[in-house]
Amino acid sequence: MRFAIAFLSAVFLLAIPAVAQSKIEVDDLAHHPFETDFPSGGQLSLHIRSAEIHIVGSDDNKIAVHIGGREGSESTDMQARFERSGNSGELHVSGGPHNNLTITVRLPKSSNLYVRIPAGDVEVKGITGDKDIELHAGDLKISVGASADYAHVEASVTTGEIDAEPFGENHGGLFRSFEKSGSGKYKLVAHVGAGDLTLK
Repeated sequence: MRFAIAFLSAVFLLAIPAVAQSKIEVDDLAHHPFETDFPSGGQLSLHIRSAEIHIVGSDDNKIAVHIGGREGSESTDMQARFERSGNSGELHVSGGPHNNLTITVRLPKSSNLYVRIPAGDVEVKGITGDKDIELHAGDLKISVGASADYAHVEASVTTGEIDAEPFGENHGGLFRSFEKSGSGKYKLVAHVGAGDLTLK
């Protein structure tokens, strides 16, 4: 009996990682929008192809990806790949047309974000948590909420302008940046290679 209990306990413990880990792939986002459950307060890594991109917080404990634009609605070769391990997830969005594409990613409003995007006009809003966001070329706008919510802020552009009214900063030109520390609990790191960075 004791052996049976020990055996069942071992099987249960081995099953926990399998339950906590998952992988989802969608090959035609235009006709099969991506959606999956994801907990509030989790860590999300987003790697998204160039486009007009909106990353929006919502009250639902889900991640959803929708595409639009004149050519996006016709594309059948856009892919989303998502891997989850516990409260951490990594989303890749790739493929599709070169122009006239809009990608909207909705996720729990309480999320810690790591975002990397090659180029485009990018907006991040309605997200409460740590943010590490980098755009190589284009305009990046981040709704930051109250400046007092942050323990550390780093913002930079290689060439372009930083407009960060909540933090009392405005800089334009080459290699512009600022850092601030505060009494909050969140960390914000934002960088644009060529373009404008707006923290509002």
